[in-house]
Amino acid sequence: MNVEKSKIEFQRAQKSIPGGVNSPVRAFKSVNCDPLVIEKAKGSTIEDIDGNQYTDFVSSWGPLIIGHAHPDILAAIYEAASKGTSFGAPTHYETLMAEKIISMVPSIEKVRMVNSGTEATMSAIRLARGYTNRELIVKFAGNYHGHGDSFLIKAGSGAITLGLPDSPGVTKGVAVDTLIADYNNLESVEKLFAERKNQISAIIVEPVAGNMGVVLPKEGFLQGLRDICTREGALLIFDEVITGFRLAPGGAQEFHGVYPDITTLGKIIGGGLPVGAYGGSKEIMDQLAPIGPVYQAGTLSGNHLAMAAGLAMLDNLTKTEGLYAELERKSAFVENGIKNNLKKTGVSAVLNRVGSMMTLFFTENKKVTSFNEAMTSDSNRYAKYFKLSLESGIYLAPSQYECLFISYAHTDEDLQKLINANLNALKQL
Repeated sequence: MNVEKSKIEFQRAQKSIPGGVNSPVRAFKSVNCDPLVIEKAKGSTIEDIDGNQYTDFVSSWGPLIIGHAHPDILAAIYEAASKGTSFGAPTHYETLMAEKIISMVPSIEKVRMVNSGTEATMSAIRLARGYTNRELIVKFAGNYHGHGDSFLIKAGSGAITLGLPDSPGVTKGVAVDTLIADYNNLESVEKLFAERKNQISAIIVEPVAGNMGVVLPKEGFLQGLRDICTREGALLIFDEVITGFRLAPGGAQEFHGVYPDITTLGKIIGGGLPVGAYGGSKEIMDQLAPIGPVYQAGTLSGNHLAMAAGLAMLDNLTKTEGLYAELERKSAFVENGIKNNLKKTGVSAVLNRVGSMMTLFFTENKKVTSFNEAMTSDSNRYAKYFKLSLESGIYLAPSQYECLFISYAHTDEDLQKLINANLNALKQL
């Protein structure tokens, strides 16, 4: 596999871009190789600038649930772009998107558009603090909510991939306002509330952790958080930037039947373009300026190109009959194939899956249900597995602590190719 052009391009990028990338995990540091530079993609296939093609199971880190360059999304972008690229003023697309989200997500009565998942989570905790008139928030070790200062404390995703669970530049003043609990451990949450009575404004959580690898909530965990917040007068924030519209039309909250006070969204609602959103009840959302005292703004928020792409995406999800059932069938097929391969080869690993998201943890543990258990994974073994998969034409996330995403565009042949590549790689570990 010749990747000489990618190597040259990466060397060039490092001269003008910190680390040669605009998001750290793209540097491929944790898998001990240089990144591929991608030129184009279509459906389930991605192609680098050397002309190598791969079956893509990263899906731009989740949003491309119906595949790359879907004709409906491209047509929506072309139509919107023909009218202009940005107005900094209200458009009809924003209202259509808000109405669509409200119709799909059970807990949202009003929604505010922003430009990224990070911006959505930052705004959500500001709103929670303003609404409750309390300063502290609770987050969970290994949950990643973007790169806002309040969240880069025992964070997941790129932070642990690079071995940087905390970040210089985050002040002690900000850090003391963020309390850390253990995912899937309600006792750790109860302890924080007991120690800081009437001081905690909100709990923010990934309802299904996707940034320390896929870690599912234990039975009763999410409902327990809901009960604690209701009892203590705090708000429950679900970070559904990854799970929103992927696990079900209404996201993880519909999937698990537990409903937060505020929901943050991203990725899928942009159809591949930069976007974010946060929403909740009318009472809470009406605390935002210009009608309330909590300020948040953005020149490009609700940009009509992203809104048009997102509307085309959500329309496809709601109008394609049996889409979620088909995603489940495909994902279960892959899960069964990989688990059979693990039995055949005797390799110690744990496969966690929920819906069309999954992670293969290379660990001696029998299960992975927490941050500490995820951290027992052998990242060097994953690096070897990643490179062997790449040589077989399978493009996976360049980190042990990320997700594999199945899309509606993946064919059964694509999925069998993944299972075959998995078996080949496991035999060589």
